[in-house]
Amino acid sequence: MDTVILSHALYKDGMDVLDGKVDLVITNNGKSDEILDELKKADGFILRIGKIDRRAIEACPGLRVITRTGVGCDNVDLKAATERGIPVVFCPTQHARAVAEHTLAMIFALSKNLIESHNETLKGNFNIRNKYQAVDVKSKTVSIVGFGNIGKELASLCKGIGMDVLICDSMKKREIIENMGYRHTDNLDEAIGEADYLSLNIPFRPETKHIISKPQLDMMKKGAFFLNCARGELVNENDLYDALLEKRIAGAAIDVMQVEPIQKEHPLLSLDNIIITPHMAPLTKETTAEIVKIAAEGTLAVLSGKKWPYVANPEVYDHPRWKA
Repeated sequence: MDTVILSHALYKDGMDVLDGKVDLVITNNGKSDEILDELKKADGFILRIGKIDRRAIEACPGLRVITRTGVGCDNVDLKAATERGIPVVFCPTQHARAVAEHTLAMIFALSKNLIESHNETLKGNFNIRNKYQAVDVKSKTVSIVGFGNIGKELASLCKGIGMDVLICDSMKKREIIENMGYRHTDNLDEAIGEADYLSLNIPFRPETKHIISKPQLDMMKKGAFFLNCARGELVNENDLYDALLEKRIAGAAIDVMQVEPIQKEHPLLSLDNIIITPHMAPLTKETTAEIVKIAAEGTLAVLSGKKWPYVANPEVYDHPRWKA
């Protein structure tokens, strides 16, 4: 029976798919350099949190599939996997609505000052209501950077509550976006300057690292809010901390960090004008159940020699390993 290493246990629906079909080893650690001894014995690796690099891939001759329980594969060395004939399974688009809803929840939480109001009320400070911190979202501009599956869902939700939606995406045609009832720009600076709410909904690539840093934060309105449910590497966290500390922007809400899990000493955790959630935006019960089933089914399919369609490196099927 094949052996599958899991960085962390899957939601029950995924574990049920795998149960009895493979030998499972749960490491509770996704850092390939720290679990290399286990990986060397593996036929498959299901990675929730962590990374697997070239060194580990080349050290594991028996590894035949790597699976990500999500759409992002930037924590897998795709080039090394492809060179070894290893498909990298991913789970496309299933989480778009969940992430968009989480972002909208953050918009409301920031706008209505829910976190501080809740905490102060628990302390008996009913007069927190007289701070008049809450603002309306109707007619405010939300600049959505990236018009992929998540960006589209978020735009629809924001339009539905009466927000002015500005899409920033140089790859999408203006007329298509305007026909959907949104405004369009291909200029990031323009999107930042107009935003009452700035939401990142783009993937991480080398060219998008720290796409939001001090110059961009300085362009934002003083009363604007920043949101990131995409990738932590998109933001210079030191610059974000400074902007929030100095009240150069009104607040922020983020679900992703450059290093996860976030350490309790991280300076962002000391601020009262930021909301931080633990990379949970896609993890609704419904979405998680669907994602882990796809991840588990894809893993089993590849291990059985089938060409699973949802792989981040489809060129892998040209490898001699798949020509036999």
